[in-house]
Amino acid sequence: MSFRDKIKSGKFIVTSEIGPPKGTDIKEMLEDADLIKGKVDAINVTDLQSSVMRVGSLAVCHLLKDKGIEPVYQLTCRDRNRLALQSDLLSAAIMGIENVLLLTGDHTSMGDHPQAKAVFDLGSIQLIKAAKELMAGKDMVGNELKGKPDFCIGAVVNPGADPLEPEIIKMEKKIRAGVEFFQTQAVYDIEQFKRFLEMAKGLDTVIIAGIVLLKSAGMAKYMNKNVSGVFVPDNLIKEMEEAKVKSETSIEIAARLINALKPLCRGVHIMPIGWDKKVPLVLEKAGI
Repeated sequence: MSFRDKIKSGKFIVTSEIGPPKGTDIKEMLEDADLIKGKVDAINVTDLQSSVMRVGSLAVCHLLKDKGIEPVYQLTCRDRNRLALQSDLLSAAIMGIENVLLLTGDHTSMGDHPQAKAVFDLGSIQLIKAAKELMAGKDMVGNELKGKPDFCIGAVVNPGADPLEPEIIKMEKKIRAGVEFFQTQAVYDIEQFKRFLEMAKGLDTVIIAGIVLLKSAGMAKYMNKNVSGVFVPDNLIKEMEEAKVKSETSIEIAARLINALKPLCRGVHIMPIGWDKKVPLVLEKAGI
């Protein structure tokens, strides 16, 4: 069953992600992917996450596809103009990559090449529309394609945004443009997430809640201060501060969050941020 079929079936969706390495040694990355093969419905491949130069998402998605793993190709507007964005989507399609997560992308000033020129020729909604036009057999200016792709298009949403109304409006626009599923920013506050779901309840879409593994209390405090829309409650920070084995406590917290989210939304997206080998342990602890 394809990822799209699973979404349509009503199944509780579980996805994770891997970050391509900085360099050509991909052995560990592929080993990490093998650890969760068959345990998740798809694996996202990040596109120069945090604007750090790495191996490209498209090449890694192709390798995962060859290994029998269903990838989600993340594509950002940051580094490519509309020609390259459309071309890369067509390239993904001929490699058999069907799932795409279309994002604006972090600004280059945040990364390890801050002097790099950011492109942002399109915004995420424009990119979603471009992908749908390709699926209809035409490029952005109406030229006919010889063969057309068929994508399952995803986007992102921040359920902790303040104010929340603009985020809901963007969701509506993305759905009209062709989005079939949303993956969210990290969720730690279940009550806050419930308020988001209440505002989004009229939208015909699939919402997959983001789970970022906490590595330390310091990481939690940093996110509270610097990551827009992310709020780690004090009780979780205290739990990490008192933890004898940080990784074990992190796994327990993630599993609790997953079980709390199961009745509320259609799935979870686990973002290990370097702790890829912990993902099977999280799934096991959560009973998935």
